[in-house]
Amino acid sequence: MTEPSLQSTIDALRLHFGDRLSTTEAVREHHGHDMSRQPTRLPDAVVYAESEDEVARVVSACFEAGIPVTPFAAGSSMEGHTIPLKGGISLDLTRMNRIVQVNHEDFDAQVQAGVTRKQLNAHIRDTGLFFPVDPGADASLGGMASTRASGTTAVRYGTMRENVLALRVVTPQGKIISTGRRTKKSSTGYDLTKLFVGAEGTLGVITEVTVRLHPIPETIASAVCAFETMRGAVEAVVATIQSGIPVARIEFLDEVAVEAANRHAGLTLKLAPTLFLEFHGSPRWVEEQSNTVAEIAADLGGSDFQWSTRTEDRERLWKARHETIYSNQTLRPGCKAFTTDVCVPISRLAEAVLAAREDIDNSFVIGKIIGHVGDGNFHVGYLIKPEIPEELAEAERLAERLYQRAIDMGGTFSGEHGIGISKLKYLRREHGDAVDMMNAIKAALDPKGIMNPGKLGQVE
Repeated sequence: MTEPSLQSTIDALRLHFGDRLSTTEAVREHHGHDMSRQPTRLPDAVVYAESEDEVARVVSACFEAGIPVTPFAAGSSMEGHTIPLKGGISLDLTRMNRIVQVNHEDFDAQVQAGVTRKQLNAHIRDTGLFFPVDPGADASLGGMASTRASGTTAVRYGTMRENVLALRVVTPQGKIISTGRRTKKSSTGYDLTKLFVGAEGTLGVITEVTVRLHPIPETIASAVCAFETMRGAVEAVVATIQSGIPVARIEFLDEVAVEAANRHAGLTLKLAPTLFLEFHGSPRWVEEQSNTVAEIAADLGGSDFQWSTRTEDRERLWKARHETIYSNQTLRPGCKAFTTDVCVPISRLAEAVLAAREDIDNSFVIGKIIGHVGDGNFHVGYLIKPEIPEELAEAERLAERLYQRAIDMGGTFSGEHGIGISKLKYLRREHGDAVDMMNAIKAALDPKGIMNPGKLGQVE
């Protein structure tokens, strides 16, 4: 990419997009960062697309000139996925927010990439269906597919990998392709849908997503249970899963996370390792599940097991859980969370969580642990000030230990956040020579390397 070709491409695109192409610093700055700890990197221009054809127009022009393209929507990613490392065009899809169709009888919906999960659920509320994948943030469905997102309900309903049926994608050359069908299964051709789900925008731009929908349960009950020890809380999770109880959510918060939630959300939870749970089903089935888990918890030091079916109680509880990232300032004003995640086999969960807590306790940084522990996934947040080199270095050291421990246990250094910028250097450590195949796929589909460069598919 040369400066003249960049400017001439921007000028040509402006003829079509008008004020939907911006080079102002404020707009570029907004598209130069996400919720990660990574520093801001500005794109050269931001284009707001309103249709699939417009996405193809932008990508085709950029391919011709060799200009980087970085897809952008809600900007809620945690590892720098949408930061335009090499400048170029930030392609904003937030205006592509139309729900194309909802097929009630087939339990699926086709939506444009900028539709958010809350928007979809509000639209289908009266149908008796809902979309279950809940990463906390009101992320876009295109972004969630690109990062293979999951969240609090993955233990029951799966991640985006299980809930995306088909995609429409603009390739790096500007061509529009469809992957997958609306059927529950197919044995035709390569599974291109799964290739793009989790590719983090490095192989093309997702413009439409067809997702599975699920019936809204007859009864939903949430519960809270405090434990004497972290080991007891985590072992209660393992025992619950191994007992085959189909909990819809089972979340862990250590004492530090509980304290932050109390301060931020006005809760009065006991300052102890705590589980948040949710059960779905018929009234009788929900009661049976709750009672069984209460017995498991009691045997492992759990107490004061409280559950409620009141919507307002449930919403308040899960709002507090989802906003734990915003509660960090109550523990250390002015900090920036160095937030990361790992996932381990459920049999190694207690060992992994306790080791992570011990590392924090032996360090000078403040840290907290939360997790979607029902599927072995947990998050560690180191509350640091990145401008202080010693603190950033210590967080990096602790994260390194966390990742290596997870890999040694047969797990992964990211069960949910993805790779982005922050974790790229660890990819080969987990996947070995398979990374060479990833690089080859990237080179074959995107020979000029314009799609979200510096991310997946370009690993040394």
